[in-house]
Amino acid sequence: MPFRKPRLFLADKGYDGDAVRQSLLLAGISPVIPPKSNRREPIPCDFRAYKDRNRIERMFNKVKQFRRIATRYDKTKASFAAFLNLAATRIWLRDFVNRA
Repeated sequence: MPFRKPRLFLADKGYDGDAVRQSLLLAGISPVIPPKSNRREPIPCDFRAYKDRNRIERMFNKVKQFRRIATRYDKTKASFAAFLNLAATRIWLRDFVNRA
């Protein structure tokens, strides 16, 4: 399955550098990075889109609760991806059953 090029790059203030922003823009990706407080010219940030970064971070934290994923016990890429799918399904089922 081919992957599409991302439209946005969501990152925290640690990635607020002119070189990072320039390389993203040259690749056709819009950086959504809040400016550091010491930046001379504050660059506008789409904070509505930036809120999605929090959801992504929470998802990674839920997946890392599975020790096998956090420590990368699986030797092959296929078995790691399979267990990642199982963990995601278990998280989704728990949320789905609690909402129903």
